[in-house]
Amino acid sequence: MKLLIVTQAVDTEDPALGFFVGWIQEFAKHVQSIEVICLKEGKHDALPTNVRVHSLGKERGKRSRLAYAVRFKFLAWKLRHHYDVVFVHMNEEYVLIAGPLWRLLGKRIYLWCNHARGSWRTMLAVAFSDKVFCTSKQAYTARFKKTVLMPVGIDTDRFVSGAPRERQTGSILFLGRLDPVKRLDLFAAACATLSSEPPREVHVYGDPTSGNEAYADNLKRKYVTVPHLSFHAGVSNEAAASLYRTHDMYVNLTASGSFDKTIGEAMASGCIVVCANEALRGVVPDARIVSGTIESVQSGIKEALALSEKERERERTIMREYVVREHSLEKLCTSLCNELT
Repeated sequence: MKLLIVTQAVDTEDPALGFFVGWIQEFAKHVQSIEVICLKEGKHDALPTNVRVHSLGKERGKRSRLAYAVRFKFLAWKLRHHYDVVFVHMNEEYVLIAGPLWRLLGKRIYLWCNHARGSWRTMLAVAFSDKVFCTSKQAYTARFKKTVLMPVGIDTDRFVSGAPRERQTGSILFLGRLDPVKRLDLFAAACATLSSEPPREVHVYGDPTSGNEAYADNLKRKYVTVPHLSFHAGVSNEAAASLYRTHDMYVNLTASGSFDKTIGEAMASGCIVVCANEALRGVVPDARIVSGTIESVQSGIKEALALSEKERERERTIMREYVVREHSLEKLCTSLCNELT
């Protein structure tokens, strides 16, 4: 199989998409060759010899959407003899731009779309696609007959639990984009009124995406005086691995709609998880699947803090085994390649 992958970034230092370099490396084991078209190419280790990366050039300075679209379509045409299958990761716009061309060229089109919400654009992209992939029954695209549920794709060699002494007892981690969809406001409000006895540290790591700077800045100013709550800049996917290993608990309040991969990373790394995602009911204990209220989030956090060390270790083992068994990167790429053939 000769594969074209279309994605936003090939950059291990990208806080949101750094993991995707690992996906490309794993894909390369299963196919003849890979051409990658990305919006931005940044830092990454040498990729396998059967992989070539073509950037639309965002790393050289922002350009107009039209300029990116023109270059993208040019590359889709220029590389046409080097691929027979297209895999578009997350961004339906690429299917809308090049879908008609790919159809004329007889290329098979596959879309990974894991968002909770969609629009007529999503439906049109689905119409152009041969199959669509997502990780949750609550995802917008899960409603379509051509959709196939997939593992999350966690690099379980990178995300490991580490030595028990590394972990700060009672420490709480919130890691992700500082955007309203992540509900940092709810998390901060819940933590601000948590008892500080016994002493604990609550760390927020992340940056807002463009247009959400005011949301993040307002929250930082509002909660700057909370003694046990601190804010930090976003980190790369590689750096995130050590954060999971050194924190006791990971909280993710993104609403149901996809299986947020950071939850899987945290599970594989030995964190006790509190989340708002119904897709994880039956995996994460019910007491720690929370709703959109401060009281519910506090209750979930308190329940996690009350676990004995023996209960913690048992749950860490169960959660890691679950991720390795059901959501490893190796299993994802094997499943995807079986669907792409």
